[in-house]
Amino acid sequence: MTFVVTDNCIRCKYTDCVEVCPVDCFYEGPNFLVIHPDECIDCALCEPECPANAIFSEDEVPKGQEEFIELNAELAEVWPNITEMQDQLPDAAKWDGVEGKIQYLER
Repeated sequence: MTFVVTDNCIRCKYTDCVEVCPVDCFYEGPNFLVIHPDECIDCALCEPECPANAIFSEDEVPKGQEEFIELNAELAEVWPNITEMQDQLPDAAKWDGVEGKIQYLER
């Protein structure tokens, strides 16, 4: 089982989760983070650290966001690994909680 970053991370990109990951399985895009499913050890440390509540266990991904399971796997193969906490995006607070942000995902 793996954890999955979902819609609410888009345009927020808080990295509190990265700081606690013991296996460095986060990958960074321009405005979104993903978890590499083959590297995640299902430790669950990242989930409570996400200020945007955008991380879920694969079997608990919210209804309608199942596409993020495959999206995390796909993008983790092409985006660079991130291992340290960084500042969130400048307008993260404005975007936190906005629904349907998949349209704003930058690859």
